[in-house]
Amino acid sequence: MTDDVELRRLATRRADMKLGFRSHLLAYAIVNAGLFLINFLTSPGHWWFYWPMMGWGIGLAAHAAVVYLDGEGARDRLIEAELEKLRQKR
Repeated sequence: MTDDVELRRLATRRADMKLGFRSHLLAYAIVNAGLFLINFLTSPGHWWFYWPMMGWGIGLAAHAAVVYLDGEGARDRLIEAELEKLRQKR
């Protein structure tokens, strides 16, 4: 493969990862706003909405770390290492 084709493939994959995270973040914001509203309207003296928000927030933070903290680079290195192992077995 040429360098331009490989770079385009990598750029496309990274852009897809970022778009996936943005969709996840938007869903998180909408659902948790809805949970807050339900909590506020049904039992304003007993706040429970933050429990699912915190649990889901941990997953969202992990998703952000993979996308923005060189998770892609680590994945690429693992793929290359596996490819090399498979080539040596042949």
